[in-house]
Amino acid sequence: MSARCQITGRQPSFGNSVSHSHRRTKRRFNPNVFKRTYFVPSLGRKVTLTVSAKGIKTIDRRGIEVVVRELIKKGEL
Repeated sequence: MSARCQITGRQPSFGNSVSHSHRRTKRRFNPNVFKRTYFVPSLGRKVTLTVSAKGIKTIDRRGIEVVVRELIKKGEL
């Protein structure tokens, strides 16, 4: 599973871990992503999406129908 949200587009960012002695090593900040299955009445089927926590809130606020319609326009589904 790629660590990329299909709705918000969030993906890993990179930075440094800084130790007590101030040595720096590269690290990766992964987004908080989940696989969620939603039933879309207009399509008449279930759709599995990889979404971040913010993406789940977006679906709750705007509705699954609107979000899926935009994903189809973008070519994600």
